[in-house]
Amino acid sequence: MTTPTRTPARLDVAALRELTKDGSGPRLLDVRTPGEFHTVHIPGAYNVPLDTLREHRAELRHHLDEDTVLICRSGARAAQAEQALADAGLPNLRVLDGGMVAWEATGGPVTRGSARWELERQVRLIAGSIVLVSGLIGLAVPGVGLVATAVGAGLTFAAVTNTCAMGMLLAKLPYNRGPRTDIGSVIAALRSRP
Repeated sequence: MTTPTRTPARLDVAALRELTKDGSGPRLLDVRTPGEFHTVHIPGAYNVPLDTLREHRAELRHHLDEDTVLICRSGARAAQAEQALADAGLPNLRVLDGGMVAWEATGGPVTRGSARWELERQVRLIAGSIVLVSGLIGLAVPGVGLVATAVGAGLTFAAVTNTCAMGMLLAKLPYNRGPRTDIGSVIAALRSRP
């Protein structure tokens, strides 16, 4: 029996900026890949990639409280992280509405590292390239166009389910991994904050 999906509590950018303006405020857990996090993140945020969070949610639950905001690029992965933590017994977390896209669009303070393509942009490049190449080859080789149909079906499924298998695979590439997130270091940092 599957747990019904519920809508997580949202926190808009203006409210988060108000809560964090004096350096205090809620804990910020950024669930993007380490590569995305090191490219740009909100100062003071902890990087706990979604896969790591799912794997260690029971451990993390003991070091978090309800004054935690989950962040990703646009809000989808943060909502998945909220569901995983709620399933582990930590309800009432909030998700930054619009994620880093909204935060940056409103001029929120950020820490920047070396630039990398966002995961969503990489998915568009790979999916578009597969469709383009299979379409061109399909002009000469009958049946190859079905590859484009399969990619289209995958993208449709990704939109309907708000998941992306291609994105999850791309997240595992060294380019997107960046420095490995050590759960022990994250927990030690969470413990050190009052």
